[in-house]
Amino acid sequence: MTTAPEPIRVLVADDQPLLRHSLALLLDAAPDLAVAGTAATGGEAVELAGELRPDVVLMDIRMPGGDGIEATRRITGDPALAAVRVLVLSMFELDEYVYAALRAGASGFLLKDARPDQLLDAVRRTSSGESLFAPSILTRLVEHYLERPAGPERDRPRLDVLTERETEVLALVASGLSNDEIAAALFISVKTVKTHIGHLLAKLAARDRAQLVIAAYENGLAGRAGQAS
Repeated sequence: MTTAPEPIRVLVADDQPLLRHSLALLLDAAPDLAVAGTAATGGEAVELAGELRPDVVLMDIRMPGGDGIEATRRITGDPALAAVRVLVLSMFELDEYVYAALRAGASGFLLKDARPDQLLDAVRRTSSGESLFAPSILTRLVEHYLERPAGPERDRPRLDVLTERETEVLALVASGLSNDEIAAALFISVKTVKTHIGHLLAKLAARDRAQLVIAAYENGLAGRAGQAS
C-alpha cells in the first residue's frame, strides 16, 4: 500500500489578523499543504520556526517585534533550521526590501496581489528548493544589477569554476525559470537540471537558488539567458 507523502508544512507570519487567517485557510485547503502555525510578529516567527521546524515560512516584511527581514536573517542563519525556507510576501516591491530579503537568506519574493494559485505554486517551489520571484520584481532586480557598477571582483563568487552548461543553467535560474522550463529550454531532462543545480550550489557555496540568482547578478550574468554559451 502506497503511503501518501507528508504535506508541506507552512508557518504564516503576518501582523494583519484577517490576512493571516485568510492565508492559513488558503494553504490548508490545498491537499499537499498544511499550516504548522501562525505568527503576528517577527519575534514570534523566529520562535515558532525553531519550535515547529516548518518546511516554508511565509514571511511578511513590515511587522512589529522585529521586522520580516531580521526574522528571515535569524531563521536562515540558524544551522538547526538549515532545511527551513523563507518566502517573503509583501505589498511593497521597493528595491531595498527585495535585496535586503535576498541578502537575509529568503528563497523568494512574492507580492500580495498575487493570485491564490500563484501563491500555492510559490510555496511548493520554495519547498522543493526553487527560487520564486514576482515577474515585476525579477525585472527590477535585473535592471538594477545591469546598471550598477560592478563590485570588487574578490567579493563576487567566481564563475570560471563552472562548466559551459552550468553557466547556461545559472543564467536561466537567474531569469526565474523553473526546473521544467530550464529542461525544455536546454533540451535536457529535469533530473539533469537538478544535477547541474546541485553542482552550482556546491561550486558557488550557495545556500539555495536565491543565492545563485544573486551570484548571477553580481557577475553580470543575469539578463543574458541564452547568451551564456
